[in-house]
Amino acid sequence: MEFFPAIDLMDGHCVRLYQGLKDKRTNYSAAPADTARTFADEGASGIHVVDLDGAFSGAGKNLATIREITRAVAIPVEVGGGIRNMADIEALFDLGVARIIIGTAAIVNPTLVQQAVLAHGAEKVLVGIDAHKGNVAIKGWAEKTSVMAEELALSIKRLGITSIVYTDILRDGTMTGPNIAETKTMAEKTALNIIASGGISSLIDIKNIITLEPHGVTGFIAGKAIYDNAFTVRDVMALLKGA
Repeated sequence: MEFFPAIDLMDGHCVRLYQGLKDKRTNYSAAPADTARTFADEGASGIHVVDLDGAFSGAGKNLATIREITRAVAIPVEVGGGIRNMADIEALFDLGVARIIIGTAAIVNPTLVQQAVLAHGAEKVLVGIDAHKGNVAIKGWAEKTSVMAEELALSIKRLGITSIVYTDILRDGTMTGPNIAETKTMAEKTALNIIASGGISSLIDIKNIITLEPHGVTGFIAGKAIYDNAFTVRDVMALLKGA
């Protein structure tokens, strides 16, 4: 199972939001590349980066910072947030990004998903499904839709997607534990590779996620718990090696 520590970017800074709300922002670092380097030095499988400015505005705002991150580490960097067209995708790959994560566009422009998979392969193109009480949220989680998360997952699977990042918005940044039941259900009903995100607060939470590996959960993301010193990347990697 893979572990991706998270770096969420706003105005070039590393931040965390509570349940995706802009007005509940905590700043952690003005040097995200240094944060990425620390994660890599501690053995992370890869790094999960979200351009929050891009997610909210629909246009990438932190490309220079993303370039600094990819240059700072030798491990894969995956990036989501603000990806709306093929030009956005090509720009990120040109910066050295290993995988891109399409969010809002998977609903408003599903053709982009198919184009991206055809151009770069399913191993480099993921879809981020952010769920609020089962319904998909878009545009930086600011807009709730009537589309069910499972419905979207099955539709993008038909477009060639094999892996998704599944986030329970109400758990994200809350340190209340991941939604194990919903994550398991998503994996079983879609047969997609699931990277779980949202709510991880302890090594016990991670042990619970590891139990989902036979069901199709292949990785997980944690952010706030690391920044608040609940555990280190090194702690997580040691746990995974012993699992």
